[in-house]
Amino acid sequence: MNGIQRSKPTVIVDGVELSPLLDETMVRKVVHGFYDEIRRDPLLGPVFNAAIRAEAWPSHLAKMCDFWSATLLRTSRYAGRPLPPHLVVPGLGEEHFRRWLTLFRAVVRRICPPDVAAIFMARALRIAHSFRLAVAFNRGENTVQIEPIIEDSL
Repeated sequence: MNGIQRSKPTVIVDGVELSPLLDETMVRKVVHGFYDEIRRDPLLGPVFNAAIRAEAWPSHLAKMCDFWSATLLRTSRYAGRPLPPHLVVPGLGEEHFRRWLTLFRAVVRRICPPDVAAIFMARALRIAHSFRLAVAFNRGENTVQIEPIIEDSL
């Protein structure tokens, strides 16, 4: 060693410096905890379990860990397109996104310190709004009336 210490680069997400507590282990706990809840949920469980075969869940969870790692930790592990599978779900609507966000919030609040939970939620709310708009647009619906879901309304 030459005595020079290398520090991790500062990561900024949505204008907020990322907590050093947020790491791959936490991402994995959030993803696995969240999808455990999803699979048991009476509204969302049937939707996800119909779209993802039992033997495909490990691969899906790994992909979602890569997605959240890339989204928050700025890794380059995820190269997929998350929207297309959602466009083909019949009847996907606001109630589904609200439930998704409610479950996600419960998991991140249980697993993460408050500042990290807030970063996860800010991103999840943006993703949900973007997906809601895309689903409606894809169906030929008017998207002008679609308001973002805000956390206080969950």
